[in-house]
Amino acid sequence: MPADRVDGVAWREVVDVAGGVSAVRRDQVAEEVPLAIHCNGEPLAVMMVSPCDLEDFAHGFALTELGLGPGDPVSVVLQSLLEGIQLDLRTRDPLPARAADPQRWLPGRSGCGICGHRHLEDVVRQPAAVGQGSAIASSALEVALRQIEQRQPLNAATGAIHAAAWAGADGSLVLVREDVGRHNALDKLIGAMRREGVNPASGFALVTSRASYEMVAKAATAGIPLLAAMSAPTALAVDLATGCGMTLVGFLRAGRYVVYSHQDRIG
Repeated sequence: MPADRVDGVAWREVVDVAGGVSAVRRDQVAEEVPLAIHCNGEPLAVMMVSPCDLEDFAHGFALTELGLGPGDPVSVVLQSLLEGIQLDLRTRDPLPARAADPQRWLPGRSGCGICGHRHLEDVVRQPAAVGQGSAIASSALEVALRQIEQRQPLNAATGAIHAAAWAGADGSLVLVREDVGRHNALDKLIGAMRREGVNPASGFALVTSRASYEMVAKAATAGIPLLAAMSAPTALAVDLATGCGMTLVGFLRAGRYVVYSHQDRIG
């Protein structure tokens, strides 16, 4: 096994065909493992994740999916099992009734944002209003875009990983988290922000994926006033962003981007 192996990456033998010529070689592929989430001793959910930055994921998931406030969870314990990884959360306060419903949770795909929800009102919820946040110059969006490619070691190795990044008002990247699931990457970023005391009003978030409504809802729950995506948003994501006061940017490219809601934050 190569000494420079990156967590979240595995090696497999492949047949590489180019110009009609085949060659056998070893290649790096993204790991995708089951994560069983338990809360206060009770099984809650199973997610498929990249096995890195899982404590950050726990804190982000606790906020965006369980609705837990500051100070929760009070402890996070990770245990490697034959079948995958078990994540045990202990909370100071009981789970909100919606999150504690045992009928809500089902095994989920890679960061699936709606797996486990059994009622429409659980799936589409208008987030609370975000704060005004900092004014962001157009140039800051490009600064973040230029930096993010160099801050994705898992994707550089495999080409199959999403990233979520937090940038200061000038566009300089402060935190970057990666995962095979785009929702997981954002939960990891939000968890890292909570653990490090980052003020969500101090900058903006950038994701390498599309901006679906779940991504907007998670970012709004964390109080993030501006979410920029390198791909497209969905109509529901635009509606949710408009309703909660979030600036939503899509198709972020060098020299171009599209603003779908609340353009006033961008100078």
